[in-house]
Amino acid sequence: MRPAHIALAALVAAVWGVNFVVIEIGLGHFPPLLFSALRFLAAALPAVFLVGRPKVAWKWIVGVGLALGVAKFSLLFTGMDLGAPAGLSSLILQIQAVFTALFAFVALGERPGRVKLAGMAIALVGIAVAAFDEGTSGPLVGFVLVIAAAVCWGVSNVLTRKASPPDALNFMVWVSTVPILPLLALSLLLEGPERDLAALRGLDWAGLGVIVYVAWVTTIFGFGAWGWLLRRYPASSVAPFSLLVPVFGMSSAALFLGEGVSGLRWCAAALLVGGVALTSLWRGSPPPAPPSPAPVERVTDAPDPLVGGGVTRG
Repeated sequence: MRPAHIALAALVAAVWGVNFVVIEIGLGHFPPLLFSALRFLAAALPAVFLVGRPKVAWKWIVGVGLALGVAKFSLLFTGMDLGAPAGLSSLILQIQAVFTALFAFVALGERPGRVKLAGMAIALVGIAVAAFDEGTSGPLVGFVLVIAAAVCWGVSNVLTRKASPPDALNFMVWVSTVPILPLLALSLLLEGPERDLAALRGLDWAGLGVIVYVAWVTTIFGFGAWGWLLRRYPASSVAPFSLLVPVFGMSSAALFLGEGVSGLRWCAAALLVGGVALTSLWRGSPPPAPPSPAPVERVTDAPDPLVGGGVTRG
C-alpha cells in the first residue's frame, strides 16, 4: 500500500475508535434508542438521494438493516448507557470476528481450520478475562449487551457476505434507511415520548455535533474510505488496520473520559486482539500445486494414411 493510503486506513481506524467516546458523550444528550435512530436518519439523508439506486436485492438491505441497525446498535448504545465503558466496548465488539466465523460455518459451510479455531479460543479467553474484570469493577449487564451487539454484528457480516455489495458506501447508505422507523417506534415504546421530546427540545450544538460525527464521519466517510481501499487493495492488506480500532478506542477513552485501564483489561485486550487476528486474518498455507502432467509418450506403430506419419498414443 502507498504511504498515503496506509495513513488513510489508520485514519479510518482512528475515526471508528474515537467514535466510542463520541457515543458516550451523545448518551448524555439522548436516550440510547432515539440516539441510534437519529444516527441512521442523519446517515441516510440526504445521502440516499446522492448514491444512486440500490445495487443489491432489497432482502439483503432489509436483513442487514435489521441485524446491524436495529439489533446491533440498539444493544450497543443501551449497553453503554447502562455503564459499559467506551474503551472496553470498543474492545469487546471485536469478538464479532469469532461470531462471524461461527455463523459463516453454519450458514455458508466455511469450515474454520485449526489456527482459526485456536484464535477463537484465545479471543473467548480474552472475553472471559474482561468479564471478570468488569464484574468486579462495573455493571455486568451493560457488558453482556455489548457482547450481544457483537453477535448481531456477526449475523449482519454473514448477510453482507451473501449480498456481496459492489459499492460499500451505496449499500451502507441504503441499509441506514431501514432502522429509522423501527428504532423510533422502540424508543417511543420503551423510552417514552416525554423523554424523547425533552431530548429533542434540548438539542444544542454539542448534541448536533455528536450526531454529525457518528453519522457522517464514521458512516459516510469511514465506510466510503474503507470501501475505496478494499476496491484498490486486497482485503488481506486492508483488514489488519481494523485491529487498531480498540487501540484508538481505549486510548481516547482514557484521554478524554478518564477511563482507567487495569492490568486485567490490558491482558484481555492482548488476548482478544491476538485471537481476532488469528480468526479473521489467517489464510492458511496455500494448497499444494497440482503435479505436472507426465510427459506424453509418442509411439509410432503404423503409417497414418492421412498425414503420412505415425499414430500418437498417450
